[in-house]
Amino acid sequence: MKIGVCVASHVGDIDYVVAAEALGYSHAWLADSQMIWSDCYATLALAADRTERIHLGTGIAVTGTRPAPVTAAAIGTINALAPGRTFLGVGAGNTALRIMGAPPQRIAEFQRYLESLVPLIRGEEAFVELSGVPRPIRHIMPDRGFVNFKDPIPLYVSGFGPRSLGLAGQYGDGAVLAQPPHAGAMEFAWQAIEAGAKAAGRRLERDRFPTTSLTTISVLDPGESADSPRIRHECGAFAMATLHYAYDQWRQFGQSPPGFLADIWETYCAQLDAVPSERLHQRIHAGHNCWVLPEEERFVSQELIEATCLVGTRDQLLERLHGLAEAGLDQVMILPALEPRYAVLERVAKDLIGPLADLA
Repeated sequence: MKIGVCVASHVGDIDYVVAAEALGYSHAWLADSQMIWSDCYATLALAADRTERIHLGTGIAVTGTRPAPVTAAAIGTINALAPGRTFLGVGAGNTALRIMGAPPQRIAEFQRYLESLVPLIRGEEAFVELSGVPRPIRHIMPDRGFVNFKDPIPLYVSGFGPRSLGLAGQYGDGAVLAQPPHAGAMEFAWQAIEAGAKAAGRRLERDRFPTTSLTTISVLDPGESADSPRIRHECGAFAMATLHYAYDQWRQFGQSPPGFLADIWETYCAQLDAVPSERLHQRIHAGHNCWVLPEEERFVSQELIEATCLVGTRDQLLERLHGLAEAGLDQVMILPALEPRYAVLERVAKDLIGPLADLA
């Protein structure tokens, strides 16, 4: 089991990625949400220049905001700076599109995008529809150091449900899971991934198809509860992002919220009813995965934290991570809140990364 870090891309804090490398984190997944954080590729370029070992890539790049050739050129540029340790995570878009008032890409659009992207990140030609016309496109000057497609760029496809996970099996070199990380969910994910691979005539071996789950981790002190002020500070932003996502799924697609939100759902919805509809898309994700708005602090309960984050004593967390590894999860990437992120990075490294490495 590897532990990586998901980074709210920030061009002014490359030290955070440098610290993650020094502490033994395997991957830095730089998030791609244009209207709340720095550009992920600019941040990756700075991180590539300051690091030597940690794997660097997008976590995840949003297919609905850039044409496939633009994404290929961007990640090919990073691969020129960090050859052999660059990867590309892609998804149909949650926050990046929704914060601009648009829904994520539909599955059919996402599939067409992946069909074009796979050959492009290999330096090959692909047909891409531009202005309504499919056109043959490839990088025509790849040999002078502008980009690097010679060193492979692993493609990790993000999946929220069975159809998108199927696309991971069809096109990806690995999968990013957005579901709460527990062993039972892993078998569901594997079945969807393998169904997609089978439909495409691919044969996947589970031990050679890496899977990563987004979460955050807090290590409890003796006698500490999962809703202590420290844990709320570390995990609250990630827990609230789940509530934001559930609200968007409900208002855009009519999906019922998860059961663990039942006690707060009506109150939360009533709070957002007061926001002008034309600005609602800006308000929902305010503070996204960085901090909790003061008026939303009341929703950060122990139940919400435990349903969305990995919280426990050192021994409890080691046991859970071993169970996830046995179920086929290769990595968790953690996204702590912005202010305590360095403290979380150090605590997780001390209590979990070292012991996991010793037992490997």
